[in-house]
Amino acid sequence: MARSVNQVIMMGNLTRDPEVRQTPNGQSVCSFGLALNRSFKGADGQWQEATDFVDVVAWAQLGERVAQYLHKGSRVLVQGRLQYRSWEQDGQKRSKLDVVAGDVTFLDGRDGGEGGSSASGGSSSAPAPAPSKKKDDIVIEDIGDEPINLDDIPF
Repeated sequence: MARSVNQVIMMGNLTRDPEVRQTPNGQSVCSFGLALNRSFKGADGQWQEATDFVDVVAWAQLGERVAQYLHKGSRVLVQGRLQYRSWEQDGQKRSKLDVVAGDVTFLDGRDGGEGGSSASGGSSSAPAPAPSKKKDDIVIEDIGDEPINLDDIPF
């Protein structure tokens, strides 16, 4: 049987603060919404704007990091897959298509500006500091004489 491709890449803003809950077996799951803005030419030839809203689910450490560092309005890049769910509620069949995140890249810096870090599956990394010296393709970073505050490390 041939394999299919199920991959989604989206960049947008969180529509609400992430919500974390625990499954009965103790697994963390975080849900949040993304607003995806797009522009297109209408039938009259004028540019129009529209927004699509997508629900995203992040599991385990990825979900915990999303909930810890992101909030409503945060700009992110989400890479993941589509997942279809169906259930019965109050005698009615319900269904939903969600994005299950495999990687979330934080596009806002700590102060709300540009910059970013990535939370991938269970790890995250912050952008490296700018190199201060370079000699024969060897980068030497100046970390200064200040002690490192462990509370500033995002993982």
